[in-house]
Amino acid sequence: MHIPLRIAITGGIGSGKSHVCRLVEELGYPVFYCDEWAKHIIRTDAELQRQLSTLVGQDLFAGGVLNKGMLAAFLCQGPDYSKQVDRLVHPRVAQAFAQWVEQQCSNIVFMECALLFESGFESLVDRTICVVVSESLRVQRVMHRDNVTQEKVYEWISLQMPEEEKARLSDIIIRNNPCDNVFEQLTQVLQTLQL
Repeated sequence: MHIPLRIAITGGIGSGKSHVCRLVEELGYPVFYCDEWAKHIIRTDAELQRQLSTLVGQDLFAGGVLNKGMLAAFLCQGPDYSKQVDRLVHPRVAQAFAQWVEQQCSNIVFMECALLFESGFESLVDRTICVVVSESLRVQRVMHRDNVTQEKVYEWISLQMPEEEKARLSDIIIRNNPCDNVFEQLTQVLQTLQL
């Protein structure tokens, strides 16, 4: 059976993970987006919906549609609450990734995962890439992208593993400041991986 090299791309909010993943796709490699798959699974997995409703509240899927505000309010109560949801969702995302990998023909496949180390998903891949950028630029990007205040961005950043820690745990670093050539770094990484 063909088993491709599996590479995860992570980084803090506003680091430019999605930009790097788009470049990866332009180079012809498939990318599994963990957040998108998690949303899809929550919308379509009846057993998961039942479990989440038991945990969060019976009205969570009233009318067959996820009450995002209700789920967000539950998650915002603290890390222990998000961990309870993660314990239900993460195993299904990991299973979806394994099945997705089996369907790919490429010799290298990628996973985009913001919470790579927090979820333990680094165990699902062979190499990890961390996209890093200065904190001030991350804050500017997220304020512009999501139309939120600086305070709100710092609040979001405080909920994530520090970027320095993600970088320390990763095998490869891609720098995404304005003076950095991300495409060049990425092609060099790919050449090294294929040696």
